[in-house]
Amino acid sequence: MADGLVLAAIASPRRREILRLIWSDEQQAGAIAGAMPDVTFGAVSLHLRALIEAGAVSVRTEGRYRYANHDRLKHVAGALERMWDDALWRLKLHAELEETRRGPAPRRKRKRKKP
Repeated sequence: MADGLVLAAIASPRRREILRLIWSDEQQAGAIAGAMPDVTFGAVSLHLRALIEAGAVSVRTEGRYRYANHDRLKHVAGALERMWDDALWRLKLHAELEETRRGPAPRRKRKRKKP
């Protein structure tokens, strides 16, 4: 598996969402599409194909169902999880700082007197 291909494949937010969905347990392609209501099944299938071709995801077929899993990424799973944890921590910190941020009080609009 070429790491450059994997990184290029997971650069897409949709593909990262697919990885998030299959991270803890393999999922049917239909279940992945169902978890992304703003994307067609065809688009999810194309994203899965890109992840498969990059070597980031493997698929097993059982009957007429296809199950996607991230087994091929086990060697970098720890690094990806730390990256995601760091990103979530930064987002949480930013939100908390923004919430407690003090700035100048908003100016009140003056009412004009009518002549």
